[in-house]
Parts: sequence; structure tokens; C-alpha cells
Amino acid sequence: MITARQLPEDAIRARAREGSAAIFPDVAGYGRSLFGADVDTPPDELDRARIVPPVFVPRRLEKMFDLAREPVYGDVGLSTVLGGFTAPSPVFLCAFGSTQVAGSGLGIAASEQAGRLGMPMVIGENVVPMHGYGRMGESVEDGLLGRIRAYAGAVPDGLGGVVVQQSTEDADAEVWNLVYSDPSATKLLETGRLAFELKVGQGAKPGLGGMTVLSRTAADEIAEQYTVDEAFGRDQAMVLRSSSPGTFTGEILRQQIHLMRNNYPRARAWVKLHPGRDVGEAARVAWAAGADAVTVDGAEGGTGWAPSVFLDQVGLPLVECLRRVGKHDASLLVSGRIWEGARALKCLAMGASAVGLGRAALLAVDEDATEGLVRLVRCLELELRLLASALGKYDLADLTADDLWFPGSSARTEQDG
Repeated sequence: MITARQLPEDAIRARAREGSAAIFPDVAGYGRSLFGADVDTPPDELDRARIVPPVFVPRRLEKMFDLAREPVYGDVGLSTVLGGFTAPSPVFLCAFGSTQVAGSGLGIAASEQAGRLGMPMVIGENVVPMHGYGRMGESVEDGLLGRIRAYAGAVPDGLGGVVVQQSTEDADAEVWNLVYSDPSATKLLETGRLAFELKVGQGAKPGLGGMTVLSRTAADEIAEQYTVDEAFGRDQAMVLRSSSPGTFTGEILRQQIHLMRNNYPRARAWVKLHPGRDVGEAARVAWAAGADAVTVDGAEGGTGWAPSVFLDQVGLPLVECLRRVGKHDASLLVSGRIWEGARALKCLAMGASAVGLGRAALLAVDEDATEGLVRLVRCLELELRLLASALGKYDLADLTADDLWFPGSSARTEQDG
């Protein structure tokens, strides 16, 4: 057997042996694994950044005058308005779509816990075309309606909201029309807690549509709606299902948002962007057209399924997305490997209005289907309070990039000393 130590021999041999199946994660893990950038890669720039409390804390002095006592971390306010929804903290539940891992009961459990927390929740793409809406004999557990009911039955009055994402195939199934006219969503709609999100892309696979793995029988049923590919070999029981990525220009995006606002005037309008090189321009186009929120996935964002090369080598890191979008008065929501308070605070300091929990939320619910997500969010909220208090700030809107230090940066300010 020949060798070539300068090349990744195992990967090359796997492609020669397995064909196109080798460009994806091991299909045997589908439905039980969540995928993202390789865990063995070095910490990204956002993780390496340090949160740097100052010596002089004038905001703490202001807070002390307001309270007539020394402020403590419990005095840090976390409540906010994101995408038109009132939330107890700047945290939302990311979009879980039609993949098997979210449809195994975890999607319903996450919806109920998110409702109890009062945190906004996004329902991802392709749920209705793949599993049905949940009416007229369809399974409520698998369908979109089950998640809405679980959330709506638990959410306190005045808090949170449900966001229903739409892809090309969802549009063909008239998903937004179904939700907008459904009695189960009436209370959310009447109280301003329903939004529709136009999906332009996602962090785990920028430029591609949603992907899942299906049995051949299931694939035959949806072959007219989706692209079905023998990516794993004709002798395998599973096939690849891909949805359309959609086609967007600045003008198309503007017109789509105008249609959303005209056709569904009582629903909020959200837009989901992938970490593209023009993400700043795309966000500004969306806001100018009237979007209530823009969500940006960093390349670190996770998924139920994606080609390995996209997970490891495609898209801008979240920190660079934040730099290119910059500070903005409108709601900028971000996600990408968020699970604890430090990374969340760094995103807020760089201009984000809120952060999303995706894979971490599913892991938490898998650990405890009744309280796992609740406990995870409570931990994150406590860390946010501790960190903001250490910075001498008691309103998260006061966080700025000056609260962070990036190793290797030569820039020094007067405050650095």
C-alpha cells in the first residue's frame, strides 16, 4: 500500500471507497447527532476575546444614586424587546425544522419549556411539507401545530412569541396562510406575539437549502416537492433530501418583506440570513424594507444535517458577521455555538439585541424533557447578570465593544491606560 504523508490519506481513501457518501457525516448518526464546525478546531475569535471590567465605574455610581445603596448583580436588568416581542432576557429559541432529531419529541418539549420561560421561539422550515400541519388526521406531535399549541399553552400573558419560518417549499404549502387563520394561533396573533420569518439562509450550510436524510419510502412521497439524491449509494436504505435555497437579490428581498407586511399585517416580519460576505448590506436592506428583526447565523451555527465541507470551511464566523453588520437601532438576533453567558454577552457588546439557543437547547431538553431548557437558560441569565455587574453596567443596552479585548489587537484607548 502506498502512502502520502503530506495529504489526509484516510479522508481520500474514504472518498475512493464510499463515493459521495463520504462528503457527509456518518449517516448512521442521523437523528441522534447535531452537527456543526469540528469540535477539534481551535477556539474562535469570539471565544478568545476577554471581557474586561474597568476600574472606574460611573454607571455603577449612577445606579447607586438611583437605589440609595450599593448595586449588586441582582440589579442588572435583562428584560428586553426583540423583534417586536417582550422577553424576560435577550435569549430566543432557534429554529428547529423537519429533521428527525427535533421531531422525536424534543421539539414539543422544547416548545413547552420555552413557553414557560416566556422566551420567543422560532419554528423552522419544512415541517408542514414533511410532517403535515397537524389537522385532519395528521399527527399533532410531528406537525407544526403541536409545537404552537405546546408553546401557547404555557407562555405567560404579555411575554414571548412564536415565529414561523418559511422556505420555498413551505410557501408552496401555504404555511403562513395556515397559521395566520388557525384558531390555535389567534391569541398570539391578537396580542402581537406571532411573527413570520423569511429564510434566506442558515449558518451551517450557507447558500444551500435545508437537508435531511430519509428512507426510500418517505422520499418517494415527497419526490415531487424536493430534490432527492442517491448520495449514500443505491444499495443504501437512506437517501438525501434537499430543499431549494431560494433566489435573492436586494430587490427581491425588499419585495418579499413588503408582501409579508401587506399580506399578514398583524404578524411581525423577521428575516433569517446566512453568514455571507454581504451580510451587513443584506441586513440593512431588510431593516429598510420594514423587517422587525434580522437573524444572522454565524458559520458556527449547527444543524441536523449538512455536508462536512460546509460545516468546516464555508461562511463567516459570527464575530465577523457582527463586525460587518455593526451597531443598529433595530433588532439584530444572532446564533452560533451559544450556550453560556460569556459568549452571549460578547455578542451583545458587539451589537446583537439577543442570542439564540439551538443545539444547546436540544441537548438540555434531551437531558431533562421537563426542566432542562429552563435550567440552561437560568444559568445563562445568572452569568449575564454577574458579567454585566462586573462591568459596572445594569442595562444590557449599555454594553459596547469597549467591554471586550481581542488578543493580538494593538489598539489601545485612553481607558486602557
